[in-house]
Amino acid sequence: MKILFIINTPAQAYTWKNIIKQLIEKGHLTKILVRDYGSAPEIINHFGYSYSIFKTRGSKTWRLFSAFEHFQKCYVLSRDCSPSLIVGFGLDAAITGFRLRKPSIMFIDDEGTRVQNGLTHLFADIIVSPQTFKRRIGKKHILVNSYKELAYLHPEYFQPDPNIFDELKINKGDKYVILRFNAFDAVHDVGKHGFSSEDQFALVEGISKKAHVFISPEGSLPRELWRFRLPIAQTRIHHALYYAQMLVTDTQTMATEAAILGTPVIRSNNFVGPNDMGNFLELENKYELIYSFRDAHQAIKKAYALLDLPGLKEQWMKKREKLLSEKINITKLMVEIINNYPRSIENLLEGGADTL
Repeated sequence: MKILFIINTPAQAYTWKNIIKQLIEKGHLTKILVRDYGSAPEIINHFGYSYSIFKTRGSKTWRLFSAFEHFQKCYVLSRDCSPSLIVGFGLDAAITGFRLRKPSIMFIDDEGTRVQNGLTHLFADIIVSPQTFKRRIGKKHILVNSYKELAYLHPEYFQPDPNIFDELKINKGDKYVILRFNAFDAVHDVGKHGFSSEDQFALVEGISKKAHVFISPEGSLPRELWRFRLPIAQTRIHHALYYAQMLVTDTQTMATEAAILGTPVIRSNNFVGPNDMGNFLELENKYELIYSFRDAHQAIKKAYALLDLPGLKEQWMKKREKLLSEKINITKLMVEIINNYPRSIENLLEGGADTL
């Protein structure tokens, strides 16, 4: 079978990398389309996969109105490789499969993009989501007791490298905190915000008194903070997250990544609230791995307080062990679904189950 993966973000590149590897080992042909966004092409290239790249408009507002161009590029590149099955994260892959009259499997974990999710359900054959997903979007929707981040951060696939301390140019065992600031340049980020420049300065000033500070910005950063930039390759970020004393962030995916790795997370943006994504609510309320705030000042205050707690990382590693013991290996599940498609789905639906 020839399987096409459509990748739009760095997080998606990580999610599919082990799944692609195992499908190749099972004898499948794989093709990869990567949007020229952030470090997504760099990540795919790092893992040795060949791929085709496509570009989109730079402005999030313009991209909103250039969706047709985006879909058309996906369709043309996909048509040229004649896939048997299309796998992706959203509407572009679903529409491409529909236009090619080929089956498609989508992974969706953001309940906030309701219109996009509804359209994806209309065009996709199967949608897979975490069990924490709060909305049901039809009979084609399957829930799994896992997170997409476990596809690459499960201990079976990720082993932390202590050499990251050398790359950070600090002594082994030194305490450090990573600050991650969002660019808020995706279509679903319209009207959203996180830490202001003033908040960023306050975080650096306060945390520097207690630990080393490294900043991983998605977008621009005030010139005065450039010296704090994280001095490592994007493909080494998870090793840095594992050994960090804390992550303070206004982003989404990296918050989940750090929590899964056993690193305390302070998260602040205006996604936070009763309508927040189900995975963040579970990570906070059930596993107590993250703290989420709409108010940046409360987030900063909590970060300072957590850094003063003795045995902070040891506490979080115990929480991580509980999470890992209760979640399934999503890589193995997705490989099983794709490798045996459509029979894998037929067996599931015939049994009357929609949750794994």
